[in-house]
Amino acid sequence: MSREIVAGVDGSPESLAAADWAAREAAHRGLPLRLVHAWRWEPLALPLDQDPTAQQQVAREVLREAENAVAGRHPGLPLSAQVIGDTPVAALLGTVDEAELLVIGSRGQGALAGFLLGSYGQQIIAASPVPVVAVRSRGTGPATDGAAGDEAVEETPGEILVGQDGSPEDSAPVLKVAFETAAARGASIQAVRAWSLPPLIAYSPSSLALADEAGGLVPFEEKALGEALAPWRERFPDVPVTEHVELGSAGQVLLSRSGAARLLVVGRRARRGALGQRIGSVAHAALHLAPCPVVVVPHQEA
Repeated sequence: MSREIVAGVDGSPESLAAADWAAREAAHRGLPLRLVHAWRWEPLALPLDQDPTAQQQVAREVLREAENAVAGRHPGLPLSAQVIGDTPVAALLGTVDEAELLVIGSRGQGALAGFLLGSYGQQIIAASPVPVVAVRSRGTGPATDGAAGDEAVEETPGEILVGQDGSPEDSAPVLKVAFETAAARGASIQAVRAWSLPPLIAYSPSSLALADEAGGLVPFEEKALGEALAPWRERFPDVPVTEHVELGSAGQVLLSRSGAARLLVVGRRARRGALGQRIGSVAHAALHLAPCPVVVVPHQEA
């Protein structure tokens, strides 16, 4: 099956930054890029002259402007553009069978508005079976990487920051995305594992024996990180990797180390809670506060 990168556009600066970031990533990976704009005629219950043809033309113009901007900045990139007659969430999720990544802006004035609770962005991230990348534009938050017009940011490959949590099997999809992206860009990886002291009731002779065997809790966590990374180091021997283990919450530790990162890769457990699909506290913190684009990777617990 052919793969592509899909970016949602709505005419806002944030979505244009997302399209530009997606174009650069598509070029790194040797993949085509598809731009998608969602539009569906929904007449308002107001005594106004409402012309669906005119509104459809506006939707096409939004897409055409985004396509022209991307084509101008990335000549030679295989590029297609499509207006989909559906809601933004359904339109983008409808592309996942062919998508390697979905890319969206972190704030928007139109269909793809922000990541605040109840927004389209959060619904897409929570439901997508493929990784979703959130990109801010310059001036909408602390991030500048990926902003349209900021070519200097991409002059060097930089570092990709990835959070490793749980067993090697649990974190494999997240590490896979991080290593594939680093290999395509010629970037390095900083792999971070946060840990916390277990509650007293969690201590048992067997768990204490494992920690003692490793030389203590910190060496135990370092060993767990090393074991999770081992197969990916072997698969991508040219990707430089540094490891960091720190006591603290995963969200806080990752954010404290994200200042110089070009990209932050985090996971979300693909499961439905009592209140519906959720993105998880670590992904939620990263999406709101990380100063770089964030990739949220769905994974199943082993």
